[in-house]
Amino acid sequence: MNDLKTGWTEEWSRREFLRLSSLTAVGVSVAGLDAEAEAPKAGTMIGVPFEAKNPRIGLIGTGGRGTSLLGNLLAADAQIVALCDVVREKAEHAQSMVVKVGQKAPELYTNGDHHYEALVARDDVDAVIIATPWEWHVPMAVAAMTHGKHAFTEVPAATTIEDCWTLVNTSEQTRRHCIMMENCCYGYNETLVLRMAHEGLFGDLLYGEGAYIHDLREELFSNKGEGLWRRTWHTKKGGNLYPTHGLGPVANYMGIQRGDRFDYMVAMSTPQRGLDLYRKEHLKADDPRQAERYIDGDMTTLIIKTAEGRTITVKHDVVNPRPYNRINVVAGTKGAFADYPPRIYFDGQAGGEEWGSLDAWKEHQHPLWKREGEIAQKLGGHGGMDFIMIYRLLECMRNGLVPDLDVYDAAAWSAPGPLSRASLAAGSAPVKFPDFTRGNWKERTVSQIATQS
Repeated sequence: MNDLKTGWTEEWSRREFLRLSSLTAVGVSVAGLDAEAEAPKAGTMIGVPFEAKNPRIGLIGTGGRGTSLLGNLLAADAQIVALCDVVREKAEHAQSMVVKVGQKAPELYTNGDHHYEALVARDDVDAVIIATPWEWHVPMAVAAMTHGKHAFTEVPAATTIEDCWTLVNTSEQTRRHCIMMENCCYGYNETLVLRMAHEGLFGDLLYGEGAYIHDLREELFSNKGEGLWRRTWHTKKGGNLYPTHGLGPVANYMGIQRGDRFDYMVAMSTPQRGLDLYRKEHLKADDPRQAERYIDGDMTTLIIKTAEGRTITVKHDVVNPRPYNRINVVAGTKGAFADYPPRIYFDGQAGGEEWGSLDAWKEHQHPLWKREGEIAQKLGGHGGMDFIMIYRLLECMRNGLVPDLDVYDAAAWSAPGPLSRASLAAGSAPVKFPDFTRGNWKERTVSQIATQS
């Protein structure tokens, strides 16, 4: 297989495909798809409420994303009792943020890669927030749940199917929630359109589209922050490395894991070009990064089929000059919404076949944005969605509510990453999704966010 044509490597495709999958008459079946579904469990976590309490929070990862989340946590009056980072200066800066708002200085854990294990073992921590490089999400979440804490992890929650199942099994066995903090589900447009979809204004939903198209080239080659680790994934993994920002909101519109589920998908990738071209133009000839070999195709496109017959397209490109775009489309038998810029169309509307303004539908604004939108926008954080997400998560814990998202969403929305690699390795063959709910996806009909008053 020629990686210059496919954005893939022959070595990886042989080795990883043999490990992950076996060919069947209908496409590719990923190893462990059903075996893990039979693992012993303590019962589903669907519909399980939090115990009502004002949670004491431990935060692992106090870099750029961690301190951004910390600012939103403090604005929502969260109790921060412990902070962990491998760079002590970053943890100390985060500690000063907590002290500045009048809280007691949280204890710091900065003694190496595994000092988080001491944080999660504390008796005075109820929930652990994980804002670290991707490869640490699963071991940290598992450690937190095993020690009786709820685990709230940044995206993606997991990067292999095995690890998706590890999160599900651990959550069920420990009776602790594992929630992926998909902030895009809490955006103003996303929550408004979700309520419209739930009210049936778009009719029978048929199609959705999401994406993560974001020019990250400068950040990927930075000598700080995510530049220290995120570019490495482009040297060792192909496929859609970051599916959840575009997929999560569309999954909510369609009631995925709530009356429908992902059934199978195919993946296709373009050649790899963007990172090679960028480093050639911006790095010195003797820079050691010139020797890196990137194997991830620049644009990866997924097509997902659901059990109810709907289709969802998901795109990923972070290495080319493109305006930021999550696409965010949902279409049904009565109308459609498309974002970037936001626009809406309904059958029979005045003006003929032209898009209308979403502003005309502000009466469907989500109650969270009505109540907290002003402070959310002042804080920033991706247009305010970060604060809305944090506020709602704390609200669910303080009031003993069922969380909006759960471990099954974390697993299903993360799964397109490894499944896309299996599909690409098999020549874009269909790949079946695991049923992480073990058949319980019909127990509920809609995301909690849609019906919140």
